[in-house]
Amino acid sequence: MSAGASDVSRLDARAIKVMDLKCPGSGESARNLWSNLEHLTPRDEVKFVIGSREDYEWSSEQVARFGLPERCRAVLFSPIFGRIDPREIVEWILADRLPVRFQLQMHKFIWTPTQRGV
Repeated sequence: MSAGASDVSRLDARAIKVMDLKCPGSGESARNLWSNLEHLTPRDEVKFVIGSREDYEWSSEQVARFGLPERCRAVLFSPIFGRIDPREIVEWILADRLPVRFQLQMHKFIWTPTQRGV
């Protein structure tokens, strides 16, 4: 489940959460429900979808500020499809030695990038 803006405190303890924290470049970062971070478990993941260097810097700050690699199974950085070259983000991650994983949004390659609900 994407849990960046939905309260996860009442989810079944067996659920694995994938929390999508919205970056400022998305225009939706004000919707992030920061209290959800208190409900992360070692099985959960946090995902940032990045569209610019500014989004990358902001995401990196949140990773450090909240100790995300120690709180959950994985921290994922993904590029916004068509807005930023994925290689840029990979190079930044490597240069900064961030303890995060890079991922592509596979559904953008399998289906039409504008298709919703997949």
